Amino acid sequence: GSTRGLSQTALAMQVVLPELDGRLLTAAIGFKAPTAEIEGLGYVPQLSQPDAGGVALAADRALGWARLSGLARGERRVAVLLSDYPAVGGQAGHAVGLDSFASLSALLGDLRDAGYDLGDGPFPESLSKPLTEGTPTPFLSLADYEARFEKLPTPLREAVTAAWGPPADDPALIGVQFAQRHLRIGKAIIAVQPDRGSALDRSAGYHDPDTPPRHGFIAFYLWLRGHADALVHLGTHGTLEWLPGKATALSESCAPQVLLGGLPMLYPFIVNNPGEAAMAKRRLGAVTIGHLTPPLRAAGSHGAASELERLIDDYAAADGLDRRRTSLLRRDILERAAAAGLLEEGKIPSDLPEEETLARLDAWLCDVKEMQIRDGLHVFGRAPDPDRAALLEQTIATGAPGFDRATLLASPEAERDALLAGLDGRFVAPGPAGAPSRGRADVLPTGRNLFAIDPRGVPTRAALVLAGRAAEELLRRHRQEQGDWPRRMVIDLWGSATLRTGGEELALALLLLGAKPVWDEASGRVTGIEILPLAELDRPRIDVTLRISGLFRDAFPAQIALFDEAVRAVAAREESPDWNPLAEAARGLQGMAQRLATARIFGAAPGSYGTGLEDRLASGRWDDRASLGRAWLEGSSTAFGKGLDTAAPEALAQRVAAADAFLHAQDHAELDLLDSPDYAAHAGGFAAAAAMLGGAPVLYHADTAAPDRPVLRRVEEEIARTIRGRAANPAWIAGMRRHGYRGAAEIARSIEALHGFAATLGQRFDRQFDLLFDATLGDAETRDFLARENPAALAALQRRFDEARARRLWHPRRNDVAESLAG
Repeated sequence: GSTRGLSQTALAMQVVLPELDGRLLTAAIGFKAPTAEIEGLGYVPQLSQPDAGGVALAADRALGWARLSGLARGERRVAVLLSDYPAVGGQAGHAVGLDSFASLSALLGDLRDAGYDLGDGPFPESLSKPLTEGTPTPFLSLADYEARFEKLPTPLREAVTAAWGPPADDPALIGVQFAQRHLRIGKAIIAVQPDRGSALDRSAGYHDPDTPPRHGFIAFYLWLRGHADALVHLGTHGTLEWLPGKATALSESCAPQVLLGGLPMLYPFIVNNPGEAAMAKRRLGAVTIGHLTPPLRAAGSHGAASELERLIDDYAAADGLDRRRTSLLRRDILERAAAAGLLEEGKIPSDLPEEETLARLDAWLCDVKEMQIRDGLHVFGRAPDPDRAALLEQTIATGAPGFDRATLLASPEAERDALLAGLDGRFVAPGPAGAPSRGRADVLPTGRNLFAIDPRGVPTRAALVLAGRAAEELLRRHRQEQGDWPRRMVIDLWGSATLRTGGEELALALLLLGAKPVWDEASGRVTGIEILPLAELDRPRIDVTLRISGLFRDAFPAQIALFDEAVRAVAAREESPDWNPLAEAARGLQGMAQRLATARIFGAAPGSYGTGLEDRLASGRWDDRASLGRAWLEGSSTAFGKGLDTAAPEALAQRVAAADAFLHAQDHAELDLLDSPDYAAHAGGFAAAAAMLGGAPVLYHADTAAPDRPVLRRVEEEIARTIRGRAANPAWIAGMRRHGYRGAAEIARSIEALHGFAATLGQRFDRQFDLLFDATLGDAETRDFLARENPAALAALQRRFDEARARRLWHPRRNDVAESLAG
């Protein structure tokens, strides 16, 4: 059957629109099927027929919620799970923008106050230590699991056994018992989500791109269903919703449905991530309760940059008064900047006149100083302290002047009330998802069941206007630096960003191609595309290839068809090769050869997510840059479009090898490209693949956090800016040190993305490694904090720095690095 689960129309009508009302998705309970031909008419009616499996799944889900609402609070058994990234170490309880362990403590207090049975004694002083360092506790015998496993759908059982072998081989077994760290507090179960298993650990004979979960993961969820009346997954995001199966309308054989069954699920989720929240809603039937983002603040200056700023101010005051003095000051500033490595950090060429060098240095220091960075983490259902509450209010007011402050103040209580209402089996009101820092004050108050925009209106009219500004900036910078228009480029297109912005990046791709959407005036839905004539475009068309995320593939089939339609229309035009390189690529070809020559949308195979680099980078199991490039090509080689939806590795390789540029857009300031190694896997993986194929494209990072003022930087420039402005910034680190285990995990996390970029980009980041080392392992107070609060994160940080040094990705400036890494 289809991996999508539903058609474009059914997705909109049966999923997206009901979500706007706060409804929960269950399963497809019937399908249209032909009946007997009507005699004499030659007509075979299509009538809806019930699907027994779907009806059973929907009934199971409804029964779970009904049973939950019928239980007294004191009788309910609530399980609370936290996420984990076991390949790295020290990242248990990972949740985007959320202090998950502080939130867990707060949640337990709220449950006890509301009448839930959580025992009579005090809660453990530290919940992180028993859940991350404690001895795994048995929960299910091997014999019981094998009996339950045999009742699972045959396709899933066969895939699990082929990938991981028999249950007796699972690493979660201690003797003949499956074991997992978990706590029982009264009737509540608290645990960190088990490891689903890495694709790199599977049986060598297993070749399906989908990685089924390990036996230990399956065993835990099957056990949980018999010991909990409701499941709360605390924070963005876990792994259950990313298991193999249909994108929506899951069947009885899809792994998420098999494991969760009818267990009601509530999922506190950061309000700025509509795409991944939609995955949890559609694949798990979860109530996704939006929570606040952390407050933002200006990065400010630190270290040598602070002193240089003062000297630049002195220079500006003296300029025009005493030429000799200003010349001496200018030279002194530049010498100090060079010695401190700031000219190198700012990627400022060494052959510029002194005046221009100083101007660029000043502009770069200001850019870093004004960068918006998070000040700590949010605690679910709790208001930030007054200083950080004022920062959050200021951040939102900047993008949405005049917003109702009361909606922000109401958010913490609304988060608590929504979770308790959901656990009562009561309705949780729906609310939109989006980035508050980008002017989306309509997401307040949080504490509502998140929904996403109707995909039929993507790209929106507003998205096209803002994309036009980004296109102007992209083309201006590329022409200024490269001396010509880009002819071919690749755009990295993600589902969550598309849902947040209404499709700005897709609109950008269309504009570069020389096309734009056409909308129905009454409904605002996209009905087609218009190809702009060259006379109106007044520049050559740019041959754009999209590398789409798995979430985009699942959520936007109509937009895939729309862009493919535009590509085929542009390829069919009789225009000069200098003005239409896409038409040149397809000229003279017929049939499948022509179709592959015009394939311009690529991504992971249906049912798969990511690039193929994530596990390799996290585990350190890669040989060289070329091997990472090959993995990216393999993980991105499915072509989408009319007559495609098939593996087309040669077509992708041609597009990558010919690309002049690559673009990834970051549409809000609440995250940056070092917050997750996923950014390195996407942009860096492309760069490694291009280099392997002989290409050398420019990598651009488009900062569209202020959508009316897009800023384009090279990826290496953005990495340097982010290291100084956020990851190595004492102010940011101080904010994270307020959050114990999770703060330590955040401090240690930036090395993962920096290491990933160093491995894939083919450029030196010695200065950035030095800065990050000095701010973490090289700083006694921070190192002591890591050792005290999260020794696993400290060990992971040491391992990654050591790996970077061993692989010659980093040549440390300090002589004591080896001693520090060994300590």
